[in-house]
Amino acid sequence: MALILTFLGKGGTGRSTIAIATAKKYAAQGKRVLLLSQDPGPGLGILLGTPLTSTPQEISPNFKAVQVQSAPLLERRWDEVKQLEAQYVRTPFFKQIYGQELGVLPGMDSALALNELREYDDSKQYDAIVYDGTGGMDTLRMLGMPEILSWYIRRFRKALIDSDLGKTLALSPFIQPLITTVLTVDMSGDNATKSTQQVDNFLDKGKEILANPNRAAAYLVTTGDASAIGTARYLWGSSQQVGLTVGGVIVNQASVTETLAADFAPLTAVAVPAHSDNNWQGLIDALPDFAEATSAPKPIEINIAQRQVSLFLPGFDKKEIKLIQSGPEVTIEAGDQRRNILLPPQLTGKSVTGAKFLNSYLIVSF
Repeated sequence: MALILTFLGKGGTGRSTIAIATAKKYAAQGKRVLLLSQDPGPGLGILLGTPLTSTPQEISPNFKAVQVQSAPLLERRWDEVKQLEAQYVRTPFFKQIYGQELGVLPGMDSALALNELREYDDSKQYDAIVYDGTGGMDTLRMLGMPEILSWYIRRFRKALIDSDLGKTLALSPFIQPLITTVLTVDMSGDNATKSTQQVDNFLDKGKEILANPNRAAAYLVTTGDASAIGTARYLWGSSQQVGLTVGGVIVNQASVTETLAADFAPLTAVAVPAHSDNNWQGLIDALPDFAEATSAPKPIEINIAQRQVSLFLPGFDKKEIKLIQSGPEVTIEAGDQRRNILLPPQLTGKSVTGAKFLNSYLIVSF
């Protein structure tokens, strides 16, 4: 199982440089590392001294890098759909549309990148995967996809199945293979119930990885600039809304002042220097021990005995947080993120009796 690390912060704070240094650090420890970039530009390749492609390139012993290229990935997926259409439809209508023509719509990049990340993790070829994404809300929404999709499936599945549309889709010989392509499950014939469980397991696995700091963690990257610090704090709180543990703070080319340390307490903030030319060692040596992410505050804790749910929401004040209970689950809105909390059976259906915001924790009682 690979450890998946990513870095969050305002553009220009040096996230990609930190990502490279992190990959080099793990490779020097003898770990097999993949640096996965979602940036289609040449910047990361220039820093590495090797042009990146959609195939992992060896940078140094134990260290490979790859670039997510959305258009070729979309083309490949489309060709798979056309093959299924030709197999199941008497008069195919997608055959006149070619994968080479398809443009990438907003949101496709994130979905394709998440799937690539999943496949590289499943390959068991790497001990650590360093994801160099946009470093902002797009990255968090991408990583939070399994939980959001789980909610949609959980809430809409029964309504769809009971509807005439759902019954039609369930019987369609073409829709079934399309679902198979997207979700990698068999929806045909007697396999429907089994496939439903496969989809649930697929999404549950993604949620479990994100919730386990031994498997996935983020680190905030900032400079001494006030706007960079403010952005990092906002992303810190937003990370909790998707269930992602933030392990610490990396202050790039600036010192850790008392004020900055207080802004991110209880996380540990470390200062790192700039790297010069091909000399990365000073930066590598200054990086934190990423294993310390396991001791960082958990995004959510559920105490069944006390009938309480505690959510860690740093970077927000009380006025920015809204609690909603309009269905069997509880929804927490903070900033530009919503999180639907799937309660354990002991609390499911119970009404909220109280809520308080204390020391960056929203404590909800039932």
